[in-house]
Amino acid sequence: MTDALREAAETAIHQCMALEAGESCVVVTDDERLLIGEALYEAARDVTDDAVLLRYPPGEQHGTEPPAPVAAAMADADVVLAPTTKSLSHTRARKRACDAGARAATLPGITEDVMIAGLDADYEAIARCCREVLAQVADADEVRITTDAGTDLTVVPGDREWLTDTGMVHDAGDFSNLPAGEVFVSPETANGTYVVDGTMMPHGLVEEPLRFEVEAGYVTHISDDAVREQVETGREAVGRDAANLAELGLGTNVGVTELVGSVLLDEKAAGTVHVAIGDDASIGGDVEAPLHLDGIIREPTVYADGEVVDLPSVERPEREQS
Repeated sequence: MTDALREAAETAIHQCMALEAGESCVVVTDDERLLIGEALYEAARDVTDDAVLLRYPPGEQHGTEPPAPVAAAMADADVVLAPTTKSLSHTRARKRACDAGARAATLPGITEDVMIAGLDADYEAIARCCREVLAQVADADEVRITTDAGTDLTVVPGDREWLTDTGMVHDAGDFSNLPAGEVFVSPETANGTYVVDGTMMPHGLVEEPLRFEVEAGYVTHISDDAVREQVETGREAVGRDAANLAELGLGTNVGVTELVGSVLLDEKAAGTVHVAIGDDASIGGDVEAPLHLDGIIREPTVYADGEVVDLPSVERPEREQS
């Protein structure tokens, strides 16, 4: 284990999770993220004797539920960290753990480089950016996103609450991604087009923009074969809900200076927007689906009830034109 990885793990345990002696901590990982799981476990073990590391084979896709014994351990812990290949963020297991009082952080698709880069950040500044963005959108009846690449999407939050992901997971029931930094909502409905020109799995950084059409809260057209196949697989389990327009997120992490191909890190980049398909039950919606597919949109203009939202931004290297 490198010193940099150890320091990143200690930031997660101390600054982000505020783990205390006498608290229980469960680190959930899989065969492909074991080194990161071990780093977090060792940092937790230095704080509390009640720390465990649980490992299982990687899930089939983001949103796949973990094995039942893992879910049970999560629900019985004070602190849960989940560095896994496939995301546990939008699972019943994670939600039940938080409902039971656990402070939880998921690190889906995390790599050593992303963990080191993403946790070398001023999380107080990130939390401040979250508060500033939230104040501009929280009461909006509709939010519109446009880009020069072709995005023109309008979402209606309805009665659903905007949430913040600050990385400061200090109170019972709190939940965050690590690395963190976004303000997000699960819309009641949405219409229009969005064009992903940043990052989206399974591609990483996309070589050609991916186009999505949305009608009455459902994605009705996907230009990319690989993403469409994931949604079609979800349809076999839950029908139309697999194409639910699940999330609109606004990135607030001013420490992310360029997109690197990791959804976990790139969706937090200040000044970007991400839109997700599939499950939203764990973020204030009512759709349970075995997938949650985020796509990152570069250089958006965001309007809240017609007023331009002042998004946090950083200087980024110019992209090469193809």
